[in-house]
Amino acid sequence: MPIAYTAHATSTGGRDGRGKTDDGKLDLALSLPKEMGGDGKGTNPEQLFAVGYSACYLGAIKFVAGKEKVTITPDASVTANVGVGPREDGGGFGLEVALDVNLPGLTKEQANDIATKAHVVCPYSHATKGNIKVTTNIV
Repeated sequence: MPIAYTAHATSTGGRDGRGKTDDGKLDLALSLPKEMGGDGKGTNPEQLFAVGYSACYLGAIKFVAGKEKVTITPDASVTANVGVGPREDGGGFGLEVALDVNLPGLTKEQANDIATKAHVVCPYSHATKGNIKVTTNIV
């Protein structure tokens, strides 16, 4: 696969530390959410994953819609709900994702068709396929 772009980020301190990109555009405190025993003052990896997945998936939706000559309005949105918890096998932690897709101006059938095709295009969907549960809800 020819690489078009590579992101570089470094974290120190794990879930209670700091994360930053090499270009300085992102530099933030990390902390465990209160629900997991932390102070919740910083962001956490699940929030970062949710932002990345929702942005990438909406981009994939726009790509598919463009190929099919369907207009996606500027107020279209994807909300990624990323859950983390202990795996059933007791071996560690796992993730689950629910993607809430809002495509104003499209019928539910049109939105569902484009959302399904976008999973083929989106690198996050490709990477998670078969690894974590991802559900897509047209809202």
